[in-house]
Amino acid sequence: MDEGKEVGVLVKNNQKNNKKKNHIPLRMNILFFTVFVMFSILILRLGVVQIVEGEEYKNEVRKTEEISVNHSVPRGELYDSTYKKVVYNVPQKAITYTPPKNPQPDELYEIAKKLAKFIQMPEDDMKKVTERDKKDIWLLENKNGKKLVTRSEEKNLKDKELYQLKLERITEEQLQSVDMNVAAIYRKIYSATALTPTIVKNINVTDEEYAAVSENLANLPGVDVTTDWERAYQFGDVFRGMLGSVKQGLPEDKVDFYQSKGYSLNDRVGYSYIEQSLEDILQGSKAVVKTETDKSGKIINTESVSDGKSGKDVVLTVDMELQAEVERILQEHMAKIVQYPRTNYFNKAFVVVMNPKTGEILSLAGKQYNRKTREFEDYANGTFTYSFEPGSVIKGATVLMGYQAGVIKPGNMETDEKMVFKNGTSISSVSRMGLINDLTALERSSNIYMAKVALKVAGGTYKYMGTLNIDLDKINVMRSYFAQFGLGTKTGIGFDNEVVGIQRAPEYPGQLLYFGFGQYDTYTPLQLAQYVSTIANDGYRMKPQLVKEIREPNEDSNELGPIIEEVNPVVLNRVDMQDAWIKRVQEGFWRVVNGSRGTARNYFKNVPTVVAGKTGTAQSWFKDEKTGSTVQTENLTFVGYAPYDNPEVAISVVLPNLYTGGKSPVGSVNLVIAQEVLEKYFSIKADRAKQPAQNQATGETTEQGTTETNP
Repeated sequence: MDEGKEVGVLVKNNQKNNKKKNHIPLRMNILFFTVFVMFSILILRLGVVQIVEGEEYKNEVRKTEEISVNHSVPRGELYDSTYKKVVYNVPQKAITYTPPKNPQPDELYEIAKKLAKFIQMPEDDMKKVTERDKKDIWLLENKNGKKLVTRSEEKNLKDKELYQLKLERITEEQLQSVDMNVAAIYRKIYSATALTPTIVKNINVTDEEYAAVSENLANLPGVDVTTDWERAYQFGDVFRGMLGSVKQGLPEDKVDFYQSKGYSLNDRVGYSYIEQSLEDILQGSKAVVKTETDKSGKIINTESVSDGKSGKDVVLTVDMELQAEVERILQEHMAKIVQYPRTNYFNKAFVVVMNPKTGEILSLAGKQYNRKTREFEDYANGTFTYSFEPGSVIKGATVLMGYQAGVIKPGNMETDEKMVFKNGTSISSVSRMGLINDLTALERSSNIYMAKVALKVAGGTYKYMGTLNIDLDKINVMRSYFAQFGLGTKTGIGFDNEVVGIQRAPEYPGQLLYFGFGQYDTYTPLQLAQYVSTIANDGYRMKPQLVKEIREPNEDSNELGPIIEEVNPVVLNRVDMQDAWIKRVQEGFWRVVNGSRGTARNYFKNVPTVVAGKTGTAQSWFKDEKTGSTVQTENLTFVGYAPYDNPEVAISVVLPNLYTGGKSPVGSVNLVIAQEVLEKYFSIKADRAKQPAQNQATGETTEQGTTETNP
């Protein structure tokens, strides 16, 4: 190669090297610039997070770490109409457990085992442990039942299927190893709501148990000792069924309803009758506690936000002294009756006492006799959940129906004779009375007079051996007249299980006639009390009331707090009848008790005022469970009120299925019971009027005078 060519090659190589050197700084600059931009974006984003969105993220952190939890407060107490305490709260020692946010079964089981060393659960709690509960505990004790399944099953089955297979393979012998005391505790704490204190044991907690748990709280996370309360009953079993029950744990069929109102699953609620119907009043406002947890859900700290407020106190309309006496009277007579022959189907009796002018229920009594145990049970709720053929007590409504329908007028005369129809239907009274008017028909209790009224309302006329050809649908017209008095309709007492009675479609015309003297439709004792109250109250049907006042709780004193609400009388309807018609029936009822031939003329002599009323006897049918046969029995009833000229008390008495066959072996026990109850009512009233009374609501001593509303 010549010299010129070599120089040319060197020049070209130098030019290429220079170009490469010039590209290196440019790439470095691009890289540095990119890094700069990325850092700038990152710094900008951090600024936005901290400055613009910082408060929002702080709130989110607080939301997950601080939770408000509601704590139960003492329930409101119940008083009777004279301000005597009826249901109250008794403090008691309690062991509680508050689970973390995400409790694990194995952690809960360890707590249960530790706690079981210090406390013994009640037998009732152990009985509630199910076989499924025991199997779950056995799995926790035995490494999740790993030995119960093969490796192949563990590999190929889903978790749910594997768990079910393990449960099926646990034997009865293996379950014998489960400690029932531990199981009862585990069952309680496993069902507890996160961060909410749940009672583990509050019945018969001994001083030793309380002290032992207190000393070991450091080793029992979530466990605490506190003071709880339980319901106590000043009058024992008197009116016990109607007062209702309070239980821990929401009813299964109402969980969603109660949770929507802020209840926890383990809260105590009223389960029946008065406790349940007044739940919103008695429950009170819960205390609110702010609970702080760490990331694992364990409780770090608690802080009280609101102390809460005890439930409101309720004053009932029931006079517990009178209620106790009515129950005693019922039970004493029932104890005698069950000893008589032909009374083997009798096991229930009822009395309702109410103020006809206000609807206040003064006594709601029912007793049921258990022939196997020979013990009496409270059955007060039967006064509105049990119905029966009432017999002649409803004849006042039949006469008033006749007036309103225009088929008879006051003073109308009818012949009391045996009614015989072509189809074989026949009706008669106890005795033939000849030509009688409406007042005599009530006084002597004529079935024929009432049957003829019903026949006319149904559009028929009577002819001996004639055809009974009437429209069966007319029975609904009759029922509409009776409904004005509360017969065959809900009384308004407010309990969901109240019945209206049995209203069958008639199969033959004669049944419409039986309706007229109480031998077809069935009614409850409360309906009968409302019916006679409507007549006593000049045609105004009052809503039955069990609540008189609602008061603020007074936690610093045994005295009642100030009145929040007074429950006023409620008129449900006024019967569409002339005043003169109602006065006419009132006179008829007066004659029943005070007339020379009245069916109750020999009773109520010891009652220090004039009584009016109506007696009743009805055929009823009782199915013998042992033989399967249907037996004809007799119901004895009475409705009445006093004083006649200014009624302050109305009463219904019912003794269903009292005896079988022939003349009553127990006499007119319905009238004896009614007399004793009214006598006791006025005796209590007189005793209270004789001496100054301590007003338990205010603590003041006042001169007790007469009253029209309560004894």
